[in-house]
Amino acid sequence: MPDELRLDATDRRLLRVLQADGRISNQELAQRCNLSPSACSERVRRLREQGYITGFAALVDPAKIGRSLLIFVEVVLDRTTADVFDAFAAAARRAPDVLECYMVAGGFDYLIKARVRDMEAYRAFLGEVLVQMPGVRETRTYAVLEEIKAGAALPI
Repeated sequence: MPDELRLDATDRRLLRVLQADGRISNQELAQRCNLSPSACSERVRRLREQGYITGFAALVDPAKIGRSLLIFVEVVLDRTTADVFDAFAAAARRAPDVLECYMVAGGFDYLIKARVRDMEAYRAFLGEVLVQMPGVRETRTYAVLEEIKAGAALPI
């Protein structure tokens, strides 16, 4: 049975509320989900143990920390072999400006999401980090002009 089918309506409500406010107190969470505090705590513990909840994080305003330019980069590798894939993935994991990196099917091999200060910082990132990664043959960059919808909450 798929995992999502094992979630009951209360589990789904807990996950929705926690995605919206990960710092909510157990007391408030229990109240919003019509549970006793002990039942609420037990359900959240179970959701964490079963891997539905993978962690909690603070969302930081990128502009306030000098990371206002959001970019996406398509990366084409020179060879598509296991060793090149592994080396590229390891390099992407080590690059602090890379927020997300996905191996994709289609006209390119990887899609990178990165945040930098400005275009000058991106130019430095491109030359000093990105094109130095193992196997990179070609990149295409897309600078974000306006963030229309951004967030980590999943529809539950």
